[in-house]
Amino acid sequence: MSFDLKVSLKQRAEPSSQQKKLNRLIDQIEQQKISLATWQNAQAEIQQHTRQKLMPVYSELHEILFQQLDQLWTLLQQHEFSKVDMQQLDEKIAQLAQLLKRSKMLKDEQLMLVKQIDTFYQQHAQQSLKKNKKVQSAKFEHEESPEHSTASEEDDFEQYAAEQQEAREKAKQLRQQQKREQAEQMAAQSLKTVYLKIAAMIHPDREQDETKKEEKTELFQQASQAYEQQDLFYLLKLQLQLEQNKGVGAKELSAEQVKFYKLALDAQSQQLDSQIEEILDSFQLAKKVKVEHLHISDVYKAIDADCAELKQQLKWEKERLKHMKKVSGVEMLLGYGVL
Repeated sequence: MSFDLKVSLKQRAEPSSQQKKLNRLIDQIEQQKISLATWQNAQAEIQQHTRQKLMPVYSELHEILFQQLDQLWTLLQQHEFSKVDMQQLDEKIAQLAQLLKRSKMLKDEQLMLVKQIDTFYQQHAQQSLKKNKKVQSAKFEHEESPEHSTASEEDDFEQYAAEQQEAREKAKQLRQQQKREQAEQMAAQSLKTVYLKIAAMIHPDREQDETKKEEKTELFQQASQAYEQQDLFYLLKLQLQLEQNKGVGAKELSAEQVKFYKLALDAQSQQLDSQIEEILDSFQLAKKVKVEHLHISDVYKAIDADCAELKQQLKWEKERLKHMKKVSGVEMLLGYGVL
């Protein structure tokens, strides 16, 4: 069934500004629904392409990184390094362990070693944190003296500024979360309200004429399916069409009706955007891509670009591994700052 929700009834020559906004929102949602359907149809194929292109490279990369971890950990136990070099080695090993501990590409025995090393460095970090707290506490009284008051005030100001920035970010995130929750609540309330109105108008059990009963049965099934799928947009279109057919909509929509439709459609639009975002997130692209004006071909290009970048990283990691097999090679990497 095809019909138009736009306010195109017999009304004054120029629609109100609110009705114009409503019409633009309707156009936007139509495009979002088309876009969502397109991405849903392409999702499985794109994910398969991603697996074929990236998984083999990721698998080889994780194997090389594990060999780096294993080699550096062994050298650290068997050879003496300067204090500065040991610190860099510890940081590199801890970084590799952190990266690999959730890998699905490694064997069980490899993962076991990774987790043991990661646990060691986590415990070491906790002990260092406790020591630093004690040192800071011991310095506190000294820093309270007059000669340190200016520096202390500057530090306090910087800390205050950082805390204020963090507070603003949290407040922004909270407002966005509240807006999403309000939109979801509005959508749920509107969905039920509209569905019940439609059911009251076309319920087939209330129709005596068999021909009309069949038509209403089909319409009611469509409405019920839309309700199950939480397709508020379809139900709003159906409601307005039914009202027009009955002559209810022969006059201009009231300001309250327009406001209700706009709020409900805003909620539907946000939900559609979220669904599209979820699909794009499922592709796990290295670089964030914008939904606006994004085509399926752009995603394939992004995947190929990720693959090329990953292969380049793999090439460099293999080169590093060659040098890590000897102490002299590790010292060279440390000296050039490319460990």
